[in-house]
Amino acid sequence: MTKKQIIAAVDGSIYSSNALDYLIRLFSGNTDIAIHLLSIVSSAGSDQNWMLDVDPLRGQTPAVERGVRVAEKYLQDARARLLRNGFGEEQITVRVEVSTASVATAIHHDANRGNYDGLLVGRRGMGKVGEMFFGSVSAYLVKQCHEVPLWIIDGEVSSSRFLLAVNSTPESLLAADHLGFMMQDCPDVEICLYHSIPIFGSRQAAREEDFIKLWGREWCEEHLDIENYLFHAHAQILMDNGIDRKRISQLPMRRDLDASRDLLRQARKHDCGTIVIGRRGRDIAKGFLGGVSDRTMQQAQNMAIWLVG
Repeated sequence: MTKKQIIAAVDGSIYSSNALDYLIRLFSGNTDIAIHLLSIVSSAGSDQNWMLDVDPLRGQTPAVERGVRVAEKYLQDARARLLRNGFGEEQITVRVEVSTASVATAIHHDANRGNYDGLLVGRRGMGKVGEMFFGSVSAYLVKQCHEVPLWIIDGEVSSSRFLLAVNSTPESLLAADHLGFMMQDCPDVEICLYHSIPIFGSRQAAREEDFIKLWGREWCEEHLDIENYLFHAHAQILMDNGIDRKRISQLPMRRDLDASRDLLRQARKHDCGTIVIGRRGRDIAKGFLGGVSDRTMQQAQNMAIWLVG
């Protein structure tokens, strides 16, 4: 069986450490997971490194060389930590990448080049204001990384339960498919399906044809329940991936002014450490405050957010 491939950004920080703890909590002892540890050393802004673009044989600056040595130590420490916690040597690779781009851009490009099933990043949890003034690797990736499912880890995640955000769109079903695929070899996984009903307005449901293109007419005719927010279809997608039906529960729907706030509240109430959300493409207008997935990520504390799409 082909291993599921996760690329994890490592920088030696407590945020990176929290992300490793999350991997250990979910996948320790699971031999069908491959972890690719990546550390970026950026030479962006260095006056001496512009020559690397025109003369690739030119040596790196002392500052970059020091950065590489430090990054290699971080990677070896991370690798040793995974080995101590149930991962085999054949499951882990490590790599330092020196880039003239920013760290966030380099991580994004590297994730796109590989055949990865998820990109794991620990975040500093500064929130919207902090990101506006100081920038953030995770904030950049949330905006730009739509090709690879993005796993953002904020703080210490203490629960292995999942809350899957349900709505009547193909993106939501794709998120269910990703969750089912990644957790199919974890027999104790517990998944809560939840739909937050907006008090004002609602997002227009997709047409049946939009689902048929992805899952085929026969499957859709049997399982699509658009009028019921696709609760049955989400559960079926999970079961098609091998998730036991007894491990899937449906939470009562609620109305709220802010779906993102409601998702976080329900996750805390039902002891879910991860929220999984299917999101629209980067070209879809989402307003000044962003879409539900953006706002959920911004407000999350001690929680993991999976963004799919």
